Amino acid sequence: MKLLVTGGAGYVGSVCAAHLTEAGHEVVVLDDLSTGHRDAVPDGCRFVEGDLAEAAGTLLAEGFDGVLHFAARSLVGESVQRPELYWNGNVVASLRLLEAMRAHGTPRLVFSSTAATYGEPEQIPITEDAPTRPTNPYGASKLAIDHMISSYAAAHGLAAVSLRYFNVAGAHDRFGERHAVETHLIPIVLQVASGQRDSVQVFGDDWDTPDGTCIRDYIHVDDLADAHQLALSHAEPGRHAVYNLGSGQGFTVHEVIEACRAVTGHPIPAVTAPRRAGDPAVLVASSERARSELGWRPERTELATIVGDAWRFTQDRLPV
Repeated sequence: MKLLVTGGAGYVGSVCAAHLTEAGHEVVVLDDLSTGHRDAVPDGCRFVEGDLAEAAGTLLAEGFDGVLHFAARSLVGESVQRPELYWNGNVVASLRLLEAMRAHGTPRLVFSSTAATYGEPEQIPITEDAPTRPTNPYGASKLAIDHMISSYAAAHGLAAVSLRYFNVAGAHDRFGERHAVETHLIPIVLQVASGQRDSVQVFGDDWDTPDGTCIRDYIHVDDLADAHQLALSHAEPGRHAVYNLGSGQGFTVHEVIEACRAVTGHPIPAVTAPRRAGDPAVLVASSERARSELGWRPERTELATIVGDAWRFTQDRLPV
């Protein structure tokens, strides 16, 4: 298939673009490089640098079999301080993309959604039927896009799948996580091991969990990429399907730090800090729907594997 990957110079987008190229698809990456990296575009992909809202129509006029939509702003704190960036950069830009797809007859869409659409869960594990009550503009913007996609599927026959990620980590070959502003636990801990930080903060050690620290569900980015390919092949005209993607098991913050210590051989000092407002104690996904409907089976669920791949990527990028 000929596929447009928006945000394909970012972390998840670049890994998925690499998987698609390796599978034999013709891939065009569209990215404005505001948070992505030119050297993260996989070999064999055509790269177009440009703004999604402005460039999507011109590109899709060439004729595409589908779009994988990763381009988005994704910093929770920034979304609270500057919500206009998220309503415009996420919601308005996605509306322009949907309109361009409708205008040029692009039949299928796989959308990079998020567990942040659920907010603070009532039950664990979280299923796709859980109430969606996002607690910040980032999650709200992603939920708004999900609603838009549902309406386009119903009215215009779009074949669409939204994939709601939990905590994505790990790396694929030379493609990995390198954000200018890092907010994710595993890369932050590995920055301590590589000498870029002095210590890692643990936000609260008195949660109602086995060791008092928060529990999160981690998914390897390669397993995530596998799910995107399955979603492409299972997308049905007129239907918007939503799937959670997680490993189905949770690890505490202390367990993640210990795994990083074991992999890196570094002591990784940890400092307890006050709880952050809005942090749930436990976030773990139920991915049974993805397993039963897509046939998705995450294969890289060991924390040592996830951390080990991320550490190799981190080491490869250290100055020599």
